[in-house]
Amino acid sequence: MRIVVVGTRGIPNILGGVETHCEELYPRLVKLGCEVILVRRSCYVTPDNLLSEYKGVKLHDLYAPRKKSIEAIIHTILAICYAKKISADILHIHAVGPSLLVPFARLLGLKVVMTHHGPDYDRKKWSKWAKRIIKIGEKMGVKYSNQVIVISNVINDILKKEYNRTDTHLIYNGVTTPQKSSQTDYIESIGLKTRKYVLALGRFVEEKGFDGLVRTFIKANIAGYKLVLAGDADHENEYSLNLKKLAKDNGVVLTGFIKGEKLNQILTNACLFVLPSSHEGLPISLLEAMSYGLDVLVSDIPANLELHLTNSDYLSCFDWDDLQVKLIKKITINDTLVQYNLLPYDWDYIAEQVNKVYQLI
Repeated sequence: MRIVVVGTRGIPNILGGVETHCEELYPRLVKLGCEVILVRRSCYVTPDNLLSEYKGVKLHDLYAPRKKSIEAIIHTILAICYAKKISADILHIHAVGPSLLVPFARLLGLKVVMTHHGPDYDRKKWSKWAKRIIKIGEKMGVKYSNQVIVISNVINDILKKEYNRTDTHLIYNGVTTPQKSSQTDYIESIGLKTRKYVLALGRFVEEKGFDGLVRTFIKANIAGYKLVLAGDADHENEYSLNLKKLAKDNGVVLTGFIKGEKLNQILTNACLFVLPSSHEGLPISLLEAMSYGLDVLVSDIPANLELHLTNSDYLSCFDWDDLQVKLIKKITINDTLVQYNLLPYDWDYIAEQVNKVYQLI
């Protein structure tokens, strides 16, 4: 079965939750017997990842302008035409924006699976016009895809309520059991000590609330601890530039986008993971922190509540006074690793579930 994957910037080592999802999922589907061709956006292909294949997944690069308002749509049109040209058995489209083109793919005779990763039209980075278009993308994807996968019950409920689609497949994001790093050379090189820093991980966009986290951490004035922001902006804008300046001016450690051993060391040695965001699908960064046994402090939005953490692990969304109180309490009282039940988020199990969805078409 030939699967063409669209809607991701690309793999490997490209920033983004959908990108991490695809990097973990598709090599496993190859092992299950699928031929997978993942179409990457040319503007994200660097000299470091000029590859034709990754762990059995074939990579095909197509043009995309690096402009957030049009890159996904232009690239998706080209990718759909490519999928038709090579006679794909299934076109798998990720995210609601690219799903605007599902009717086009169906008109060409392609069979389509859509994965809904979250209501992207809620993201603050989009203009009112862009939000309307993305919302239409959700409608087109849900209405015209042969099969629809959702990554959380929250999304499942939206599709039932707004579109009366009741045959979706709930398949969570996943996480791998890590081999924790025994090294500390990287964290030491950026001025960190084991268990003496708080970690936030993700893209530098408004809904993550990292600017509020920085200001709250400064106000808390917790002696001997540092704040680390691991990540970057995929499209630099006023918010991300101001966030970086605020962080640098106040001694916050900025790692940039990191993977591999550097990320392993950062996660292995942190004392607390914080995610104060107002919008998530099912955050892979949080699952990663949990896989390392880190104590967590996250916003009480529906996607995070779905993980059923303890009450003390949640803070009122964008309530910075609440964050300050709980941040101090977590650091001063709790210094032990935590064991979480992550069985529903096993990537091998997830790959088997997705493969079953393919078999339905």
